[in-house]
Amino acid sequence: MKMVKKYAGVMLCVAVSLSLTACGPQESSSEKTSSKGSELVVWEDKEKSIGIKDAVAEFEKEHDVKVKVVEKPYAQQIEDLRMDGPAGTGPDVLTMPGDQIGTAVTEGLIKEFNVEKDVRSLYTDASIQSQMVDQKLYGLPKAVETTVLFYNKDLISEDELPQTLEEWYDYSKKTADGSKFGFLALFDQIYYAQSVMGGYGGYIFGKDKDGNDDPSDLGINNEGAVKGAELIQKFYQDGLFPAGIVGEQGINVLESLFTEGKAAAIISGPWNVEAFSKAGIDYGITKLPKLENGKNMSSFIGVKSYNVSAFSKHAELAQELAVFLANEKNSKKRYEQTKEVPAVQSLASDKAIMKSEAARAVTEQSRYSEQTPNIPEMNEIWTPADSALQTIATGKANPKKALDQAAETAKGQMKAKHSGK
Repeated sequence: MKMVKKYAGVMLCVAVSLSLTACGPQESSSEKTSSKGSELVVWEDKEKSIGIKDAVAEFEKEHDVKVKVVEKPYAQQIEDLRMDGPAGTGPDVLTMPGDQIGTAVTEGLIKEFNVEKDVRSLYTDASIQSQMVDQKLYGLPKAVETTVLFYNKDLISEDELPQTLEEWYDYSKKTADGSKFGFLALFDQIYYAQSVMGGYGGYIFGKDKDGNDDPSDLGINNEGAVKGAELIQKFYQDGLFPAGIVGEQGINVLESLFTEGKAAAIISGPWNVEAFSKAGIDYGITKLPKLENGKNMSSFIGVKSYNVSAFSKHAELAQELAVFLANEKNSKKRYEQTKEVPAVQSLASDKAIMKSEAARAVTEQSRYSEQTPNIPEMNEIWTPADSALQTIATGKANPKKALDQAAETAKGQMKAKHSGK
């Protein structure tokens, strides 16, 4: 998924310390016993409901309930829930990105999950951790994704692939002529640039003694982050990246250059597998390259999850449905229909799934990936960091100055919006 950078909406809870049940309607004992014949509403991602069609039908039959599935862009569902939840027109189960979990919990939009350890243990550590806030579980992961390298086999063979980002720079110097390019990436966005900055020691948040993200320890402008940003700037300054891939339209330009056969390789994600296939590109997919320091480029792990609305009138049944949809059997079925890599540990070695080059690349890159921070303070990082990277890309500021300004802005926003935690 392409990262969601802004979370709009009005806070539904007055203070973080309020319990989730205080924010949403509670399920009475009579409601728990009257679920037979009820209707549950599931918000599924766009064009992904086919992946749960059979599971939903099975659940309906076993529980004598009706399940209505509505497709919505999953990155926007939390915003819709802010309005539809209190109005009584929202879902019982929704799907959302792991980096939105902290915000949803803070606002009291989703319920805590009460499941046994054997359920939690089904999933990879990184994916289940994305659903944790203050050691409490708020959902179950259904799919994972990372950025990977796509390359055009008509322009470069697997044997010719540069092994480091610096080697890709050299390759691009030889091949880029203003209309055709070697390697391209959206390095004016922290979601992609962190792959380089992180590989040199930059980080978003440090960790506290319990291993949780520590917003008081910001690493977007440390020595490693600056070194990574300096390398990024070289691609732009030396004309190896077209000016059009900076800014809001950058992603469209980058994808078009690849589908038109004008770029040998790009960093993108599994969300583009179908689009690139339809474009008729003979492409390969592999993990991201290494850096000259020997470390592999890092990436953010994106996690899609099933979560239960705090406004559900049948929260217990809704959780049961979420557990059912995300179990091993239904996760595999969902993969077969959607090609989204499941978060279930055992499926990482499933032969049928690992036949997919994209699934193998995501699985391998996951070894070098980091969890996207899911605390609310992350909301204050995206815009300042992206703004800094765009000034770096366009040569309007040197990396250190730009990143120092981004860190100062982010700290100010965190203090203003989150100091009462």
